[in-house]
Amino acid sequence: MSAPPARALSPDPATTASDPPRTSDEPLRPSTFSSLRTRNFRLFAMGQLVSNTGSWVQRIAQDWVVLTITGSATAVGITTMLQFLPTLLFGLHGGLLADRYSKRHILIVTQIGLAAMATTLAVLTLSNRIDVWHVYLVAFGLGVIVALDNPARQAFVNEMVGPRHLLNAISLNASIFQLGALIGPAVSGVLIGLVGPGYAFTINAVSYLAPISMLVLIRRAELHLSSAPASVQHVGAGLLVVLRRPEMLWPTVIASVFGVFTINLPVTLAAYAKTVFHSGSAGYGYLCSTVAVGSLVGALISARRSRTTLRSIAGVGAALAVTEMLAAAAPGQVTFCILLFTVGAATLLLLTAANSAVQMTADASTRGRIMSVYLVVFIGSGAIGGPVLGFIDQRFGPQVGMLLAGALPATVTGVIAVALARRRGLRLHLRLDRPRAWPITVVPAGGGPARRPTGATRS
Repeated sequence: MSAPPARALSPDPATTASDPPRTSDEPLRPSTFSSLRTRNFRLFAMGQLVSNTGSWVQRIAQDWVVLTITGSATAVGITTMLQFLPTLLFGLHGGLLADRYSKRHILIVTQIGLAAMATTLAVLTLSNRIDVWHVYLVAFGLGVIVALDNPARQAFVNEMVGPRHLLNAISLNASIFQLGALIGPAVSGVLIGLVGPGYAFTINAVSYLAPISMLVLIRRAELHLSSAPASVQHVGAGLLVVLRRPEMLWPTVIASVFGVFTINLPVTLAAYAKTVFHSGSAGYGYLCSTVAVGSLVGALISARRSRTTLRSIAGVGAALAVTEMLAAAAPGQVTFCILLFTVGAATLLLLTAANSAVQMTADASTRGRIMSVYLVVFIGSGAIGGPVLGFIDQRFGPQVGMLLAGALPATVTGVIAVALARRRGLRLHLRLDRPRAWPITVVPAGGGPARRPTGATRS
């Protein structure tokens, strides 16, 4: 399989006169579900829907158990940090394993490990022996497995569908994740209220039978395996590639800045449910489901796109930041949930665009390590942000946490946008000669827009 063309992260329309003819490997404008026509990806997607739903059932129960035992939002943030910290320690090694060995076999092993972790929580909770340090230990164990699982999972999508349907498959994979995030919190909230969190952990343990079965059924002969030998010189090869390629570097940086807060949004939502809306575990599940509905809509919108640009990533990031700041000032729960829906949609549009920008420009022989760099930076930012955001939510209130979730990424994204504009010799220009047109345009730094020739008609 040849590497996806560098045009997948296309230049901005304003700087491109015309598009060259498409090649056979170039992404096509897809229908919403075009990648599901591939049998292997269809099986993979079915298994992921079941296991993602189970994972969200466990995530809500896990956070609620910690909050119930300790009464501390900071403790919830520490749990999140412990689950993401192993990606910082072992994520690059996970990418190296994904480039060296069969990604399908790696995923089968990691699913078995994740099922074992869920079973441990179920046994401890149902036997009434659960303590917060148990949850911390299991969270770290889950994180180690996920650090090995994620790079293989990200790169395996390309092997199943090939470059022509990659963006669509990434978007549908996000849709499946968010559909699980929609169903899982609601199921978990009901289970916790009726029979306790132990059964939520049990359901997640059983759910891993689905992806294991589907991975076994995948046909190796139908995978898009690279004919080029994998480059396995050292674990940091992916990092060097990302640092040298702006089309990979800047999407990774923007995603990581937002990841400090978006990964930890459940921490803030748990604090909202407990201290602002006083709605308990059911209310927490409802808030998470609201985000998931918006995220599902955003992922489905993204599935119909065939390319992404640095400008669109920055634009969606700006919209997300503004929405989060507005949510912090919401006067009531209804307004907050409406804005939360928009936060979910914008978050998925941003993260799907950033993920595809990196993956679609990666070479097949180093894709596992390149995606591990993206995940280390993105998830690592979440690990750092978890306890910090938990402390802010507890000390100053979740409204302040939500405000910072928008204000800080907006500042960083603005600095990146200005730096990129200066590097390309561009600046903003206020144009008032066309009342019906958008008044702010991007022009070369040396002057204003081209003047219309005398006698030219207005289109």
